Amino acid sequence: MGAPETDENSPLESAVAATAVVPVVPLPDAAHAEVTALAQRQAAAGGMLMKAVMLVGGQVEDGLKMLPAEQRDRLESAARKALLRSYEYAARSREGAMADLARGDRAHRIMGTVSGAVGGLGGLPTALLELPVTTTVIFRAVQDIAETHGEDPTSEETRIECLRVFGAGGPGGMDDGVDTSFIGARLSITGAAVQGVISRVAPKFAAVLSQKLASQAVPLLGAAAGAGTNYAFIRYYTEVAQVHFGLRRLARDHDEQAVLDAFHAALMTRSFP
Repeated sequence: MGAPETDENSPLESAVAATAVVPVVPLPDAAHAEVTALAQRQAAAGGMLMKAVMLVGGQVEDGLKMLPAEQRDRLESAARKALLRSYEYAARSREGAMADLARGDRAHRIMGTVSGAVGGLGGLPTALLELPVTTTVIFRAVQDIAETHGEDPTSEETRIECLRVFGAGGPGGMDDGVDTSFIGARLSITGAAVQGVISRVAPKFAAVLSQKLASQAVPLLGAAAGAGTNYAFIRYYTEVAQVHFGLRRLARDHDEQAVLDAFHAALMTRSFP
């Protein structure tokens, strides 16, 4: 009697199939060029103005460290509230007669620059009050970029991805740039999920905000600093958003692992200061 035939759907074969390594599909030349361009865009995202903000803000921030711990803790709390308010408000602010007037990078940079100047008039207290406005302006700008990459800017999934852009860190930091571990991630859209993302993003965003608030700490002089820092902040986060949503679009159209491998390889070839 011959050996029994193995059924093509036997548990053994199913287990082998489940553990088989799926080969990475190479990227077409055009997609590879897009990925390389995104890596270059991330490397240049900070720009000289943003780096100057971080340098000057870091020096002024030394004085803020003299404040009581309770006052310093307010910053992360303010960052959390600003992110949540932006998440909830930015979708609604895209509706109505004024929505079309507040679209595009130029409009957002003007709004952010003006709000930064106003926020810096009274030093740190008014800068903290202005923070939710600046965060919402940046959030709206990031939503516009998501839309150009084929995403629904008002959907909860896209707005969560917009929140993740705020976790990019700042120029010169060890964690600056997009977190590619989230590019292809999918999660259930719940209030807990939103709070979880904000909990991860807020500390990084607060660290960057400390530079902004430090530069606005001196009344009147802070108005000029607030205008400049807000302009730099909006430019920085919109550039990071271009990278984030550009990678997401490419990951939808091509092999996700191939996209991420090419992106990290391109970053490795860049010379960072």
